[in-house]
Amino acid sequence: MPVIEYSGVEIKLDDEGYLANFNDWTDRVACGIAENEGIEELSKDRLEIIRFMREYYINYKAFPILGAVCRNVHKPDDCVNEAFIDPLKAWKIAGLPKPSEEVVSNLNR
Repeated sequence: MPVIEYSGVEIKLDDEGYLANFNDWTDRVACGIAENEGIEELSKDRLEIIRFMREYYINYKAFPILGAVCRNVHKPDDCVNEAFIDPLKAWKIAGLPKPSEEVVSNLNR
């Protein structure tokens, strides 16, 4: 199991870069995962998107529809793609578990 270090915090990831323990997530952990994914900075807007995605998952045990994420954080409809390029990176940064193949295939439509 890979471990990365960010700002003095050890972050355990699975082999694909998803957070190993859902409950280990903090804003600092999010920043470490973002850096690991090649995103240099989590701006206030990016962190707002990440927090919403995480809260949605906690409340509904499902991955949020990307357009709904943007509407709920009062951003343009393509805010996730615009902010992160790849929604899977946003999900990793939010500390969410790896999505099923069905979820991934719906993203590619």
